[in-house]
Amino acid sequence: MNTHSHTHEAAPNATGSCCHSPHPTHEGAPVAGESIVDPVCGMTVDPQRSPHQASHDGITWHFCSARCQERFLADPQRYLAPSASADAPMAPAGTPYTCPMHPEIVRDGPATCPICGMALEPVVPGLDDGENPELVDFRRRFLVSLPLTAATMLLAMAGHLLHGLSASTRTWLELALATPVVLWAGWPFLQRWAASLATRNPNMWTLIGTGVLAAYLYSVVATLVPGWFPPAFHEHGRVGVYFEAAATIVSLTLLGQLLELKARSRTSSAIRALLELAPAMARRLHEDGSEEDVPLAQVRTGDRLRVRPGEKVPADGVVIEGRSHVDESMLTGEAMPVAKSTGDAVVGATLNGNGALVVRATRVGEASVLARIVQLVAQAQRTRAPMQKLADRASFWFVLAVIGVAAIAFLAWGLFGPEPSWTRALLHAISVLIIACPCALGLATPMSVMVATGRAAQAGVLFRDAEAIERLRQVDTVVVDKTGTLTQGRPEFRDAVALPGYDAGRVLQLAASLDAGSEHPLAHAIVAEARRRGLSLSPASEFESGTGTGVRGRVDGHDLLLGSPALMRLEAVDFPDLDAQAAFLRDEGASVVFLAIDGRAAGMLAVSDPVKDSTPEAIARLHAAGLRVVMASGDGVATARAVGRKLGIDQVHGEMTPAGKVALLRQLQDQGRRVAMAGDGINDAPALAAADIGIAMGTGTDVAMSSAQVTLVKGDLRGIADAIAISATTVRNMRQNLGFAFLYNALGVPIAAGALYPFTGMVMSPMLAALAMSLSSVSVVGNALRLRFSGRKAW
Repeated sequence: MNTHSHTHEAAPNATGSCCHSPHPTHEGAPVAGESIVDPVCGMTVDPQRSPHQASHDGITWHFCSARCQERFLADPQRYLAPSASADAPMAPAGTPYTCPMHPEIVRDGPATCPICGMALEPVVPGLDDGENPELVDFRRRFLVSLPLTAATMLLAMAGHLLHGLSASTRTWLELALATPVVLWAGWPFLQRWAASLATRNPNMWTLIGTGVLAAYLYSVVATLVPGWFPPAFHEHGRVGVYFEAAATIVSLTLLGQLLELKARSRTSSAIRALLELAPAMARRLHEDGSEEDVPLAQVRTGDRLRVRPGEKVPADGVVIEGRSHVDESMLTGEAMPVAKSTGDAVVGATLNGNGALVVRATRVGEASVLARIVQLVAQAQRTRAPMQKLADRASFWFVLAVIGVAAIAFLAWGLFGPEPSWTRALLHAISVLIIACPCALGLATPMSVMVATGRAAQAGVLFRDAEAIERLRQVDTVVVDKTGTLTQGRPEFRDAVALPGYDAGRVLQLAASLDAGSEHPLAHAIVAEARRRGLSLSPASEFESGTGTGVRGRVDGHDLLLGSPALMRLEAVDFPDLDAQAAFLRDEGASVVFLAIDGRAAGMLAVSDPVKDSTPEAIARLHAAGLRVVMASGDGVATARAVGRKLGIDQVHGEMTPAGKVALLRQLQDQGRRVAMAGDGINDAPALAAADIGIAMGTGTDVAMSSAQVTLVKGDLRGIADAIAISATTVRNMRQNLGFAFLYNALGVPIAAGALYPFTGMVMSPMLAALAMSLSSVSVVGNALRLRFSGRKAW
């Protein structure tokens, strides 16, 4: 499989990319706005901006720089068809692979990152994926290298006690034992070392490869032509060789990679757990009355599916037959099953109770709720936290600085150190190269993000990207919509009042006829009541929705206007005879909409939307966390204040249009507040996008969720407190990882260079440096994995 990408886009917010994402173009001008992957370095390129391009086999390839273009022209096949490991099982066709440290790198199959040398991983793991092929390969190499390394170490440290072996024989035996360890077991590291030099991307493999090759090649030359070395290099009757150092570094690095790969594989456990929720099969009903069990992948929109007692619902849909209770805890976290009957929506992967249901599938495959959750989690896991930019900048210069320190240590020990000075110089230079670990810096925040997003998803909180995780903890003000956010979002009809000359039934019938084309929850309640009373609805023409204010249209030859007091004032329609009754209804928390017929006041309709049972606790938790809660509702001021007073909300704004909500957010931000906006409707989308952090209710509209950085799957405001706590815990974990990585290197490099020798006589061997280097990455990953076990109390 080719490792260049033709169809997959790079992860969003890729901080290191040249531009955007991948597609090569056929001969001709590239499509405006399209983006591609540079086949040489893997960076993403905007063909409209980069002048570097070349044609090969009828395809135009674009490059981020002239250097990449020159390399491609010198050997196109090297970059277009590199061989994949023969024993590496491929993920399902179409599965993109990306680097855990550089999500802008995307390939169609297994490969290594051209920037850091790490093995690429599937963006979304599959349930049938076997063990990581790199983990399997490294385990085999480690098991082979271990006895060879042990034998090399034994000869190097105690070979002089074996009286039957001469010094020269011991040296040749060490060469024979160490060579397969370095050149076979360590071959992947040497490949990454060469790639880091070829692409001028210094990384941890630059240091490890340089250290291993320095020890090994020096020892090979000392074995083959010992006469080239002055007496200062001789010890125990031979020129000092360090095959054991090279072999041990390789084996310990393999061990560190094994531990790290094993730990990293656990970061995808949350996604796998979500994928496992979906049933494998569905029972489909045919038009002739027959039934058959089919794989879930074969279910199509519109299929009728039978859900028997105790089975999982196979797809998102609507109940068309039967009654039951469905356990939706996988989606909402609530243990109480929800009653379902004809007309009710069900979500795929939820568990049916004792009743039997027939469901018509409405969303399948990638459009299902579960699939969207998995996609959001995977997307968030592969984004870069702003905090990581510091580590990225530091890693590049850090590698160059370490090479400089190693050179200085070599010269200082060789020129001024005790005998054998040049032997000591070589060992200390190798130790400096080996102990430095930019990989720990690179992994510090990605591992925390990957674990935290998976753990948050299990708690019903979906972060769109790593930036949202980092920024949410800074929020001090939460602006909330009322309908569907504080309330259930399923308003119940309360009353219809007509002015003299009109009938209450006629007011309801006209309002319902006009509202039949509206998606607003209040409209649903009005239409449902009219149908319950058996009123016939007339078709509406010239329908127009003023988002957040009301609707207008023509029914039975009359021009109708239905909406809030703000809309009526705008159209100069007064309702003085209804003011007192409307005020009374609003004081009880009801929403009131007015109906005007042909420009004259006709009546009003009252709809109540009960407050969610969880809302009082949610507001209390937000207050306890020190947050200010502000309500911005499109309902009348009196209705909004009644609900706000009941819940103890700090500030209430009613009759808010979408533009008004955005203006309110700007006002709060101008006061220096960090504002989160929580909403669920289309009219909330502008405010969600304008807020510092937009929080969408998972029970709301797709438009709201696409405009938000955080989605609460449960549609429960208590999730905001959870999300903020998750954010704070994750950022704390990132800082711990970065702090450890910086501190480790700040202490390890000087010690390896011999800074303590003048004071304590202590030096660090290359073997110990290799062990410390491996454990540093493992400790960073291990600290990130602690987030998997964080519960609400820990947050």
